[in-house]
Amino acid sequence: MASSAHKQQQQQQLPNMYGATAAPPPTPSALSTNSQSTTAATADALSRLLHRLPPNLSLPTRHFPASSTTTTSPPPPLISLSDPNPNDRLLSSASQLGFFQLSDHDISSQLAQSAELESLSLFELEKDKKESYFPKNWPLGHEAYEEDEDGDGDVNGESFCLDSLCSTESTELNLTSLREFTREMEKVGLKMVEMLASTVGFENPIGQDPTRICSLMWVSQRSHGMDGEKPVLSGGFYPYIVALQYQIRQQKYSLLTNSGRVTVSPQVDSILVTLGDIAQVWSNGKLKKVRGRPCLVPGNAKNNNSQSISMSLLVTLPIDSRVSPMIIIHQVDNNCHEENDEVEEDDQIPGSSSSVKKKKEENKLMFESFCFEDYAWRLYHERLLLKDPLDRYRI
Repeated sequence: MASSAHKQQQQQQLPNMYGATAAPPPTPSALSTNSQSTTAATADALSRLLHRLPPNLSLPTRHFPASSTTTTSPPPPLISLSDPNPNDRLLSSASQLGFFQLSDHDISSQLAQSAELESLSLFELEKDKKESYFPKNWPLGHEAYEEDEDGDGDVNGESFCLDSLCSTESTELNLTSLREFTREMEKVGLKMVEMLASTVGFENPIGQDPTRICSLMWVSQRSHGMDGEKPVLSGGFYPYIVALQYQIRQQKYSLLTNSGRVTVSPQVDSILVTLGDIAQVWSNGKLKKVRGRPCLVPGNAKNNNSQSISMSLLVTLPIDSRVSPMIIIHQVDNNCHEENDEVEEDDQIPGSSSSVKKKKEENKLMFESFCFEDYAWRLYHERLLLKDPLDRYRI
């Protein structure tokens, strides 16, 4: 069991704003995604107000992108932690795709398999024990869901969102392997953040202060009764810096990128690393991202039910954080038409009678700063990933 001091620290990072038994209120989904900064500030204020209203309304319908546009992608780029100079390959994968697979890490397959067995045991608990052992404390806790996606087959399942200590309210559960697995995956995730910051060229916001990040282990299981090539959606979406999935067996993942869904199949014992929206904002748009967590694609499940489990480690931020670009992109102005502005003699092009502006470097921010809590709340409860949720913060 986790110590009381550690549990108190986690509670400070992820406060219970609604009570253990209260259902969260809806958030304003009709706000324009193209609003300017003033409108965005008003929307955030309204969101904070709605958080405090009595939770007597049901959550909005959850929408997911159609899977018909899914395309098969080559295997994710392979990056080895034993490579003395992985920067070029890392930068290429992170800036062009937003995902890659990681090899030569220190996490053993035996530990991952033991963690999976312990995770499966959680879904075998009786309903009242799931709710009492893992009370809802957004985003932590147990959640069950049932949905009919696109009207062509039912998808139902449940998930457990755990803190980095895999804390529970039970003295009976043995989650030793899952807890150790989460701790080792977190170490890899922090290493990825450090490497990305160094490679892309911004200061690592975490530094030596571990309280500036917050890790979540999201364990999801879905029953699927129809098309076996359809992604097994993983429940609530939550902002993150990087997400990691250990590849215990040969399995496909569906990733939602800006260009549509792609299906990838990492090699066994590798770790699939996806970059999230926070990484994209920190890099001021230099890094690509994957929207939400990767979804499992069940194999050959047609005409019969299959169970799929996903263990996703999210390296994310404490709830009271603000998100803003950590670097400024330098853009070159190549305007070569005549300007009315006064131009110094040195700015003239030799052999030309016209005055031309010199190439200028401009500092341009791609995103405005925003409150992590409001963004996370909206992303988790609206789950409208047909549109990029970061669009409302683009400058």
